[in-house]
Amino acid sequence: MCEKLNKLINFIGRAEYESCPINKYKKEDAAGCQMLSLKKYKDFAGHSRFALGGDIGGTNTSLGIFGIKGKKAEILVSFHFRSDELNGLHYAVNEALEYARKKYHLKVSKACFAVAGCLSPDRRTAKATNVKWDVKIKDLLKKTKLKKISIINDFEAIGYGLSMLSKKDIKVIKKAKKTGKAPILIIGAGTGLGKATLIYDIHSKSYAPMPSEAGHADFAAQTQMEMDLAVFIKKYKQIRQTVSYEQVLSGQGLINIYMFLRKSGKFKETSFTMEIDASLKPELISKYRKIDKTCRRAFEIFRLIYAKFARNLALDCLAWGGVYIAGGIAPKNMEIFDREFIKIFSQSHKMSYALGKVPIYLVLNCNAGLLGAGLRSEFLQ
Repeated sequence: MCEKLNKLINFIGRAEYESCPINKYKKEDAAGCQMLSLKKYKDFAGHSRFALGGDIGGTNTSLGIFGIKGKKAEILVSFHFRSDELNGLHYAVNEALEYARKKYHLKVSKACFAVAGCLSPDRRTAKATNVKWDVKIKDLLKKTKLKKISIINDFEAIGYGLSMLSKKDIKVIKKAKKTGKAPILIIGAGTGLGKATLIYDIHSKSYAPMPSEAGHADFAAQTQMEMDLAVFIKKYKQIRQTVSYEQVLSGQGLINIYMFLRKSGKFKETSFTMEIDASLKPELISKYRKIDKTCRRAFEIFRLIYAKFARNLALDCLAWGGVYIAGGIAPKNMEIFDREFIKIFSQSHKMSYALGKVPIYLVLNCNAGLLGAGLRSEFLQ
């Protein structure tokens, strides 16, 4: 039914929802797929209808079966795949739908997929930025049993998902009084770099997320070090065009910064750098960030650029409703969002007073996008 998919099936309830579920036990299914299960908290009874939500990123593809009560969507069971091991989204969708049908006798016919990539103007196709395949509604309707499908941007989905998060899913980074109905900014570095702005709609009396590809805007180098970094990245990655923010604020961006430091010759080789050099995994740079000087400095530069990026976009929309930092890197490296981060964020020649009014929050729930896609599926008629 699948080809060496690293499939995780997590049974979770909204009331006891884990921010990032951990492994409980592993087993192999008949097709050789690695399956990992968690305890089931909720039954499927009491829901009037069901829908499928999906969060398609450069590293992971997560799908969830949602039960709908009135106008509320509640996640009941989720499936997680490695994006680079899928040959198309329909493989994962069919796995999830077949499992729901066989295990719980559920017939799910509508879905909303949040994709890390740029949507076409008619929102019928999403070109995934860091995945080898695209998401097309036309193809999914042909290759799955779904009847109604919508596609949204991955950070657009996080915008919807914010309303489903609890207090434990949010950490305050910078205190300031929120301004009601003011714009809200969401940014986040992970496999890529995403951004969305939430604008309050006076007609629906709710926030509407505006998708963006600001992560691919030009990296605005200011200091000599930043200029040297941009020049290095262009040569290292063989980029003919300008260097984007994603090339410094992402998993690959962290590797780029690390390699910039390694090639500078200013830091001694250690057993930690030797291990990192062999695989170039950003997870290892994070793992040794407190004990290795090169890794520590890489994160200092990462923090510096992250704070400047957040400042620029907060000024762009006057995010007095708050800046929410999501993405896979932030929850695993929370200490970089410290006083120095706030200090850098607050620096502006003429707008420091405006930035002082902006609260900053860290999104700890790594499935916020999946929850948002599930909530959005409710609007499909």
